[in-house]
Amino acid sequence: MTIQESIMPTIDAASDLDMKLEVVVIPVSDVDRAKTFYTGLGWRLDADVSGSDGFRVVQVTPPGSPCSVIFGSRITSAQPGSAQGLHLIVSDIELAHAALASRGAEMSGVFHDAGGVFHRRETENRLPGPHPSRASYGSFASFSDPDGNGWIFQEVTNRLPGRIDAKGAVYVSSADLASALRRAAAAHGEHEKRTGGNHDENWPDWYSQYMIAEQSGSELPT
Repeated sequence: MTIQESIMPTIDAASDLDMKLEVVVIPVSDVDRAKTFYTGLGWRLDADVSGSDGFRVVQVTPPGSPCSVIFGSRITSAQPGSAQGLHLIVSDIELAHAALASRGAEMSGVFHDAGGVFHRRETENRLPGPHPSRASYGSFASFSDPDGNGWIFQEVTNRLPGRIDAKGAVYVSSADLASALRRAAAAHGEHEKRTGGNHDENWPDWYSQYMIAEQSGSELPT
């Protein structure tokens, strides 16, 4: 075995690496206009750095997002407005829709897909209103920045199996946690009805089991 072979990581070791999406680059035609738009939505301004020959990088981060967005000048050859289908995950589609509309974003109506699976390109197969059963992953709303870069809100309340590490739950904001508590409370109310309508003294344990299962995609307690 050569020295190089002895220090190369095995395939199994490489598969255990964390690979977190850190930044998405979007193409814009007017950096200041884009900066005003995104910070006006309440996105955090992380950096605005200029270099030589007109080079400029602006980084913003949506509330609660571990991934940031970068735009600027001389950072991408993509055509302004060509970034499409950028997803922002929310726990309450109607609340998110109202919040961005109040900040000046031109929102589509809340919609779901006629097939009930996923949204299609542009406005194909859209039906008005949230998913009829409010199924997780099934309700959407869209908006664009001044260049036409397209964003999609998607409501996710119960993760598919394997999407979140089952060792625990992560809530990115107090509003996200509050929404999870409300869903747990509603589910627990049905649980109490099924068990004779009596108050459950162990409701904190039930809540915690429900909330972790909901995020990890495990079977929900009943």
